[in-house]
Amino acid sequence: MADIQSIKNRFGIIGNAQALNHALDVAVQVATTDLTVLIVGESGVGKEAFSQIIHSLSSRKHNPFIAVNCGAIPEGTIDSELFGHEKGSFTGAVDARKGYFETVNGGTIFLDEIGEMPLGTQARLLRVLETGEFIRVGSSKVQKTDVRVIAATNRDLYDFTQVGKFRQDLYYRLSTVPIRVPSLRDRKEDIPLLFRKFVVDFSERYNTTPVQLDENARNWLVNYPWPGNVRELKNVAEQISVLSKKKEIDIESIQHFLPYKQVSNLPAVTHSPQSNNGSDFANEREILYKLFFDMKKDVNELKKMFLEVLKNPAIAEHPSYSDQPIFNEVDKNYNYEGGKALPSSTYIPTVETPRYDNGFVQNEVPRPVVIAPQQNGFQEHEEVEETLNIIDKEKELITKALKKHRGKRKDAATDLGISERTLYRKLKEYDIND
Repeated sequence: MADIQSIKNRFGIIGNAQALNHALDVAVQVATTDLTVLIVGESGVGKEAFSQIIHSLSSRKHNPFIAVNCGAIPEGTIDSELFGHEKGSFTGAVDARKGYFETVNGGTIFLDEIGEMPLGTQARLLRVLETGEFIRVGSSKVQKTDVRVIAATNRDLYDFTQVGKFRQDLYYRLSTVPIRVPSLRDRKEDIPLLFRKFVVDFSERYNTTPVQLDENARNWLVNYPWPGNVRELKNVAEQISVLSKKKEIDIESIQHFLPYKQVSNLPAVTHSPQSNNGSDFANEREILYKLFFDMKKDVNELKKMFLEVLKNPAIAEHPSYSDQPIFNEVDKNYNYEGGKALPSSTYIPTVETPRYDNGFVQNEVPRPVVIAPQQNGFQEHEEVEETLNIIDKEKELITKALKKHRGKRKDAATDLGISERTLYRKLKEYDIND
């Protein structure tokens, strides 16, 4: 543990939380190797400090170290920045240029926000990690490099691999040794120490008296969620040192600088905007097709069960049938007397369909199956097929909506769940006179 404490003193790391000490211990152990390291942690926890610790304790400590923020480099130039380019390889390439993997040969490169790296660049990086080879943009010459890669991210790269935003092979290649840096919420006992360090550093820099926290203010500081972690804590400490008129900070004063924020980890539902080039109509068509096929399937299943009951009324007593919601709906319209089903109506209960916000369907029901009874029971039936023509359905629904709202297109479009512009286009397309 003495080695860990000396590392803290050397790099200005404050805190004694168990999770922090474990992360430092892993960094010290892996520093003497050339293994690739993936540092994982929220924004503002100090991931770059861990990369510097690893480089400073490695055999490459006298060679170059460079930190690259992958999210800050435009997608069109990141290949050139990392691997270099030849003269004339793209517009603006007036001279040949070496990339970071060439200039840092023998040293360490820290790739921050690795999750923001484009997929094409990920393929190039994977080749460097596996073979130590790279090719400049616009060149065909393979070059060699000896660079240790330390990557960092505040995102879940495994989730990115599941949705195709990050290469799975690169993920496993980078995470040879993962180091998880704890957030400030997970090391609350370190918050007063960090705050004190920041206000003392500020007072020494500007020759002022450092502020003090009373017990209530200290408890408020500890229980604050700190979404920005150490970076946010440092900013708040400097803000209080500058703007506070009192050197003894109570809870009222600290609440003025640090209002409580409720941090929610619930997933957010987002809606991608639709373009006006007809994609909204394409989505409507897909929804309607699926809806109509599902309706047809439900009606056929209902008809099959109903006919089975007519042929053998005794099966209605079986739990596998009586417990089914669709059977119960049929059962409401029939009375059983003497072991035979006597129809109280020749109309099978309709199945209502929900309305979709971006489609036309609203409480549309399939056409019924008409049963023709005879004296000796039900011997035949006639099925009236419903139409599945998408255009006919749209014409019918648009006409009904216009009639319902007395020709007011805006109200009709709202009722249909489409834009007024889309409604106007469909009126012209289907030659509907409102």
